[in-house]
Amino acid sequence: MILDLGYLVVALLALPWVAWRKVAGGRPVAAPWIRFTGGIAPLPHATGTRIWMHGVSVGEVQLLSGLAEEMRRQVADSGRAIDCVISSSTTTGLDVAASRFGADRTFPCPLDFSWAIHRVLDRVRPEMLVLGELELWPNLLAAVHARGIPIVVVNARMSERSARGYRWIRPLARRMLGRTSLVIARSHTDADRFTALGAPTVVTAGSMKFDGVRGDRHDPDVLRLRRVAGIPDDAIVFLAGSTQAPEEQLAIDAFRDLSAAYPRLWLVVVPRHVERTAEITAIFQSTGMPWRQRSRLGTEAADPATRILLVDTTGELGWWWGTATIAFVGGSLDGRRGGQNMIEPAAYGAAVAFGPHTRNFRDEVRLLLEAGAAEVVHSGDELTAFVRRCLEDQNFAAERGRRAATLVASQRGSRAATAARLVDRLFGSSETNP
Repeated sequence: MILDLGYLVVALLALPWVAWRKVAGGRPVAAPWIRFTGGIAPLPHATGTRIWMHGVSVGEVQLLSGLAEEMRRQVADSGRAIDCVISSSTTTGLDVAASRFGADRTFPCPLDFSWAIHRVLDRVRPEMLVLGELELWPNLLAAVHARGIPIVVVNARMSERSARGYRWIRPLARRMLGRTSLVIARSHTDADRFTALGAPTVVTAGSMKFDGVRGDRHDPDVLRLRRVAGIPDDAIVFLAGSTQAPEEQLAIDAFRDLSAAYPRLWLVVVPRHVERTAEITAIFQSTGMPWRQRSRLGTEAADPATRILLVDTTGELGWWWGTATIAFVGGSLDGRRGGQNMIEPAAYGAAVAFGPHTRNFRDEVRLLLEAGAAEVVHSGDELTAFVRRCLEDQNFAAERGRRAATLVASQRGSRAATAARLVDRLFGSSETNP
């Protein structure tokens, strides 16, 4: 009750911010009333052992989608069935979840009020809760644990920054982690941090993000996007993906500096948050260069002279990376975020660059840099210099891409190992078929 009262105070203080987000045209808070009350829509009748998966946003949802598919594959010959439902905490995460799991098996994750948690549990009735990466809430873990439902954290990561924060609330962190049944960490460093904070059973399986990425440039969806955008076969595509301010401006500056000398160069910008489209549109318009929006492709005539594309839709970045020769991965330059997924362009063999602030992908970055498969840029000037070098020395770009794709291929396998552990936890080792 004390925790609920504290949450209520915070919620009341946050109401003006929630309202402002809704009316200001920015990214709205996902389903605040449903999450507050736990009043999710009825779910379909379970068609097998029901697992509640939770991924806070798009990346975690995509990772869990692949894990669910692998688990179903592993039990397919056993006569058993797995029925996964999923929650997310963001509008974009819910959109992607609905496309991967089905809208009827997707719901907003309840806020950590005890009544909301119990109401959702009564409706979902899971036999396991699977949390993606790091999403620990006291009431959620307590309620699930009290019902005897195993709690597993997969692809578990804990940065040094997060570990320092949890040390300030060590008794609470130890109580929360003590309720987990299994933590499957992505690295030995992460595993050590979870163990030090009180997780009783921790194993290491590697990063599932290496398994969850595509890598085939001839994938029908990649080819479809190239065709819809009118990108010629001989184009050199510079793609800036998962960008946040001011990275769109820096990508445009690089293109503007180089496009006259390199007429085959194209720029594709895919922002992290589509809600910023109006802001980015203003930046594009200020350049005076011709550009197009993804949402209008197919509805207006293509201009061969237009070599700039703003992707103002969601859920396609994994395929857009397959069009890229040169890739910049955003959320990594200003130090406020922690980087986005650079494994995706690496898997396609693009020449990859990102900023110095990549704490969310510390181990993946280390592997890429050790393999000479990526470049760290610290400013707009360095980003322009990287793109210029890739254009001037195509062997350099091709070699970087080859190393990146080779590294990603060598790191695959964590998803199958993680799925096998979950299947074993549910049914016993006799049922696993990794």
